[in-house]
Amino acid sequence: MVIADDQTLVRRGFRLILNSAGIPVVAEAANGREAVAAVRKHRPDVVLMDIRMPELDGLEATRRILGPARSGESAPAEPDGSGGGVRIIILTTFDLDQYVYAALAAGASGFLLKDVSPEHLIAAVQLVRTGDALLAPSITRRLVERFAPRPGMAAGAPGRDLSVLTPRELEVLGLIARGMSNAELAASLTLSEATVKTHVARILTKLGLRDRVQAVVLAYETGLVTRQTSETGA
Repeated sequence: MVIADDQTLVRRGFRLILNSAGIPVVAEAANGREAVAAVRKHRPDVVLMDIRMPELDGLEATRRILGPARSGESAPAEPDGSGGGVRIIILTTFDLDQYVYAALAAGASGFLLKDVSPEHLIAAVQLVRTGDALLAPSITRRLVERFAPRPGMAAGAPGRDLSVLTPRELEVLGLIARGMSNAELAASLTLSEATVKTHVARILTKLGLRDRVQAVVLAYETGLVTRQTSETGA
């Protein structure tokens, strides 16, 4: 994996923690440009990405890593939502930050506060390495409610037409956006967890999303779920 942070002590501290857990760190980066270059060179499975860095911030670095390759750059691993390719965890000192929201919308798999405990850091990296989204949908929802554009102004949702989903898939997406886990979805819809997982996988594939985090973001940006409906359960 790659650690990108402009503070040397933060990078070295995280590296020691991860190495002690048997998680190899192949490179460190002090700014976004170095982070992009390190990902192109080493093809890590996970990147810890600070948001506020000199030269190129973590948000733009995330976009460059997860988005289409630019002229003269090798293509990044495909963000197919299946666990393949690089996964980015955002590092921040703020849990409700518009830049964190923008990074999640760009495809980051979650975020960690910089004062995270060693145990939580290790568990988070291991979780994301398996292809799962890191943070609870309810936390993502708070970010989306505060920073997402209103329906009709959704800059992050072009080309993602919810009409490709079946009525059941729309229902599942709405419940995901309200913070339900697969077990809760199964109980609510009287389905098996295996069936729920199939519905979730199809939703991500049809909409070209990486994981549940982006699904929550999209549900709000398109107006499928609003703050009022999430609070009332309507």
